[in-house]
Amino acid sequence: MRTARVERNTFETKISASVNLDGDGKYDVATGIGFLDHMLEQLSRHSLIDLEVRAEGDLHIDFHHTTEDVGIAVGEAVRQALGDRTGIARFGQALSPMDETLTRVTLDASNRPHLVWKVVFARDKLGEMDTELFKEWFQAFAQAAGLTLHVETLYGDNNHHIVESCFKGLARALRQAVEIDPRKADQVPSTKGVLGGSL
Repeated sequence: MRTARVERNTFETKISASVNLDGDGKYDVATGIGFLDHMLEQLSRHSLIDLEVRAEGDLHIDFHHTTEDVGIAVGEAVRQALGDRTGIARFGQALSPMDETLTRVTLDASNRPHLVWKVVFARDKLGEMDTELFKEWFQAFAQAAGLTLHVETLYGDNNHHIVESCFKGLARALRQAVEIDPRKADQVPSTKGVLGGSL
């Protein structure tokens, strides 16, 4: 089983995250931010990655540090669970509709982190959460997990739907990318023989 557990402790947050890439979508998440919990549950359920997260943060200031550091911790757990990435399909993509919204997510589990974020919100806040923090979570996750990640909302009006379609799209694309390719289960999917660096 490809599993990992990460602890991240700073003056701003205290976080533990564990993943099982070969799970069935079980989750146990408590970050202190209700909407973020809901999105992480969607990520787990639709990727079939078992996910456990516990976070304590300086929420009396704002949600920024906790949101970003949760992204880092979950991403780092995914990176560790992938190991040298032998046998993975590597690439994943998804079109994720939610009512009037459609988001496209494509990724390469290349160990060369990069985020392209083309998502626009009509409001500054979604409930108590600043909508700009969703980009921060995706940036932190992509960087820590070693993903080239492109997220583009093609159209949509409802901010809740836009965010949820981004997380569900990530889940489905990630599920494809980390699955073991039975035809190449003993090989790293790169002509270089390793993932990271250029090509």
